[in-house]
Amino acid sequence: MSDTITDATYNVTAEELRQFIERYEHLEAEKKDIADQQKEVMAEAKGRGYDTKVLRKVIAIRKRDAADLAEEEAVMELYLAALGMA
Repeated sequence: MSDTITDATYNVTAEELRQFIERYEHLEAEKKDIADQQKEVMAEAKGRGYDTKVLRKVIAIRKRDAADLAEEEAVMELYLAALGMA
């Protein structure tokens, strides 16, 4: 039996297909390892007395574009002022 299945529209090679799947699975494993390491960092920060919820917000803010962040903050101030909360 051949490792290649041929059709008029595509060619499927078992080895090539297996390689794609294995590469993807390897990336999934790396992603899980990284997520576990991130959890460890947050657990360590929490153990040192840091508020991890705030740390996550700071990290999210650092990822954002400065102009977008400034615009959002300006709108937030406007809304808070309109509600008498500023």
